[in-house]
Amino acid sequence: MTDVVAARRPLSLAIVLIATGVIGWYAAFALTLDKIAVLTNPTADLECNFSLIVQCGKNLGSWQGAILGFPNPIIGLGGFVAPIAVGVAILAGATFARWFWVALNIGVAAALGFCVWLMYQSIFTLGTLCPWCMLVWSVTIPLFWTLTLSNASAGVWGRRFQRLGAQLYGWVPAITIATYIVIAVIAQLRLDLLSYL
Repeated sequence: MTDVVAARRPLSLAIVLIATGVIGWYAAFALTLDKIAVLTNPTADLECNFSLIVQCGKNLGSWQGAILGFPNPIIGLGGFVAPIAVGVAILAGATFARWFWVALNIGVAAALGFCVWLMYQSIFTLGTLCPWCMLVWSVTIPLFWTLTLSNASAGVWGRRFQRLGAQLYGWVPAITIATYIVIAVIAQLRLDLLSYL
């Protein structure tokens, strides 16, 4: 099983890793700039504040926006470098051991878990939808599904999940869209988002 995992060179996975990493990093960078703007001028008019519901100011100023004692976007600035680096390494011909894929998948799963918690806090506690945050969520979701199902189809999670991963891997776009729809429906039911657009 280790040979199969080490020998694979999935081009589509590399592209998804790089694209989601770059977009996520950019969103984290924009959020960091907005946080700096608020710190230097608490009354700053942020470009990401569109309405009472669609804004990032409330999120950035909340305790949920700095869960580890520093602004959450800094986590994104560091974290999104990993998929970019792995994607570029794959394109360059690098191969990785099974433990590496497991560790990367656990890291991405943790990122998705953090995003789900932030979604919940944003929708149910803060009552807002932060545009840059939503961009981070929107790339973390396909990143998770693509990596997890690619790993499963390559045998990283064992032979029992290999066939299932191979069958579902082609469905990543549909699974991603279905996930987006679930989040949009929850946001609409809770916040009546459409009336604020």
